[in-house]
Amino acid sequence: MGLMSKIFGTYSDREVKRIIPVADKIMALESQMGSLSDEELRNKTEEFKERLSKGETLDDILVEAFAVCREGAYRAIGLKPYKVQLIGGIVLHQGRISEMKTGEGKTLVATLPAYLNALAGKGVHIVTVNDYLAKRDKDEMGQVFEFLGLRTGVILHNLNNDERREAYNCDITYGTNSELGFDYLRDNMVVYKEERVQRGLNYAIVDEVDSILIDEARTPLIISGQGDKSTDFYKVADYFAKSLRTEADFTLDEKTKAVLLTDEGVQKAEKFYHLENYADAENMHIQHHTVQALKANYIMKEGVDYLVREEEVMIVDEFTGRVMEGRRYSDGLHQAIEAKEGVKVQKESKTLATITYQNYFRMYTKLSGMTGTAQTEEIEFREIYGLDVVLIPTNRPVQRIDQPDLVYKTEMGKFLAVVNEIEETYKKGQPMLVGTVSIEKSELLSSLLRKKGVPHQVLNAKYHEKEAEIISHAGERGMVTIATNMAGRGTDIKLGDGILDLGGLKIIGTERHESRRIDNQLRGRAGRQGDAGESRFYVSLEDDLMRIFGSDRIKSMVETLGLEDDEAIESKMVSKAIESAQKKVEGNNFDVRKSLIKYDDVMNLQREIIYEERSRVLEGENIKEHILEMVNEVVDAQVEAHLGTASDDRDADIAKLLAVIHDLYLPQGVIEVEDINELNDEELKDKLKVALARYYDIKEAEFGEQMREIERVILLKVVDTKWMDHIDSMDHLKQYIGLRAYKQQDPTQAYQFEGSAMFDEMIYAIKEETTKYLFHIQVQRAPEEREKVAVETSTNQSSEPQGPIKREEDKIGRNDPCPCGSGKKYKNCCGRMA
Repeated sequence: MGLMSKIFGTYSDREVKRIIPVADKIMALESQMGSLSDEELRNKTEEFKERLSKGETLDDILVEAFAVCREGAYRAIGLKPYKVQLIGGIVLHQGRISEMKTGEGKTLVATLPAYLNALAGKGVHIVTVNDYLAKRDKDEMGQVFEFLGLRTGVILHNLNNDERREAYNCDITYGTNSELGFDYLRDNMVVYKEERVQRGLNYAIVDEVDSILIDEARTPLIISGQGDKSTDFYKVADYFAKSLRTEADFTLDEKTKAVLLTDEGVQKAEKFYHLENYADAENMHIQHHTVQALKANYIMKEGVDYLVREEEVMIVDEFTGRVMEGRRYSDGLHQAIEAKEGVKVQKESKTLATITYQNYFRMYTKLSGMTGTAQTEEIEFREIYGLDVVLIPTNRPVQRIDQPDLVYKTEMGKFLAVVNEIEETYKKGQPMLVGTVSIEKSELLSSLLRKKGVPHQVLNAKYHEKEAEIISHAGERGMVTIATNMAGRGTDIKLGDGILDLGGLKIIGTERHESRRIDNQLRGRAGRQGDAGESRFYVSLEDDLMRIFGSDRIKSMVETLGLEDDEAIESKMVSKAIESAQKKVEGNNFDVRKSLIKYDDVMNLQREIIYEERSRVLEGENIKEHILEMVNEVVDAQVEAHLGTASDDRDADIAKLLAVIHDLYLPQGVIEVEDINELNDEELKDKLKVALARYYDIKEAEFGEQMREIERVILLKVVDTKWMDHIDSMDHLKQYIGLRAYKQQDPTQAYQFEGSAMFDEMIYAIKEETTKYLFHIQVQRAPEEREKVAVETSTNQSSEPQGPIKREEDKIGRNDPCPCGSGKKYKNCCGRMA
């Protein structure tokens, strides 16, 4: 803590100090609310809604509403929020992050701002990290809201659209970040507004906000369909990758997880693929497959990054160690791993819709979050989401003892020391939670403990319900629980009888995670609500963090001391060096996420335009004028393209222009070159626009009221098709734009510039294709009706032209007024188009 913080207090100290008087006012209403009957307390909800409708704000009713919710929680579930929980709830209502230690009751805290904000009638989303927690919290805390007269819903993976719509229409909706995000994307792919399930994104409270907005933010949400590219080349590239020698053919950067071919490797690639120049732009797809094959073979590790089960490659979440069912690596990496492992290579998917968590959650009118560990990422929360972090004091002082790290020379020496520590602690009966960084390390430790005869449980991190059940018993006498560092997050570990006398729950970390937050989360499992507890991390110089990011100073110190495998050093200097290494990794990861959002911000602007257009079409009843505007813009563009520059043969240019216009909109011969060759460009544009508007009226007369629906459906289908193609094109641009750095160009600026040009091309293509479809659409008659019309036509000896509006049921004479309303005779107007 700096000198200024010691004198004036930290930022959080000052913010909490400002909020305490408000919390005191809420506490002062305890007896008043306690004197109300259940019905009177419930009626407060309608009273608050009425006051809001008359102009009061949420801040005006905050004190009373929190007091009502506090009393409601006590009557519904027997829990009454403490003063510090009220402070945490106020911070959430203000659209900020409440950092509250593990065990301080964050789930209950969320009910306070959720109740208050739900009174506005626009919906509140409480976001959790998995379905189990969403359902558990809805079932438990939903009792509070139901008691106070509000409706709660939960979004689970297996719900149908009607069930989802009903849940979103509740006052408060629980759900996971991925389900909410995917529903948003799907809502922007529907053809009818009635198919949408979400309403507006009003207010979100994100539980475990660091996990959702930081850890998972590196992977965008993607809805994909099956692509049509062959999978054979993945096997070819894999064969090439396996043929290379590490040092001579490619360089491996574990810090950035990048693989690059050396000059010698490039020569081998050119020979293998029969290329003249590997770096040519025309060979980009070969470069892409090669890089992904190298990454699959030399960076992605089975048991750490993925598992192979029943001939299928399954992703392992690097933070939780959980198998991510149904998820696949994008950009062809998953296929490259399948080729590496010799299982069936699935077809590469095509992205239909995508958004990052950053841009999804930034769309909420108000966003807030809570976690036990946000302080280390405060800069990122502020820069990316505009959220500040406020540390909420604990209800009781923290009693946990955090021991200094023990550093060993080798990984096996470290694990043997961990096993000895576990064995000694087990004999005392003190419960232990042992954190590992991967499934592979969990299994190694488990095998060592079995040899020692120490009973233990290993979380396989596959079933959230089972995981929560195991972790909830981890505080009982003699329990040894091995888990990945983040497993069981969101579930309290309650201590059994007599455990406090044994020193409380002991936390053992078998390796420092690359993020300090994850270590702090593991530590925070012990010492809840002022309980006794202890934590210690065991580290070796062979751990990935120390090997890749550790300082040479530590390594040389260990070498100088001549440590044996079973000997350890313990010093503040080592602990600081480890923390410094973690800061480096956190900085690298922040840069990755910042880079991701820079690219996605370009897509996000485009996404907003497309989705706004879709929404306007979905909600609108009549888009005819919009369609005619599109036609006019296409006409302007085509005239300028064909006649915009001086030419020796204007008649030939006009002929080419008319050929395009006839192809797009009009039957051949409706307008001839001689009709318009004397007109200047502006007169020509006007002439074409009038003719097209008249012809569109004829087309509309053919379809009647159906035309409005046809316009809407065709426009949406074209928008969706072109947008999906554009996403694919932008993906390819992003893959290769990094090469611009070699030309002294900023890749993100180049991506923005070229992406904008591609977007403009897509918008024009939407206008051209939509209007072309509408001008060419035909009435589909039933077979018997077509036969009848054919017979009637064959017996009709009239010489009158059979134009598009010339149906048997409404014959129009050539000298009759034209139905388009121009005032001219049919033969001199639309009859020319027949």
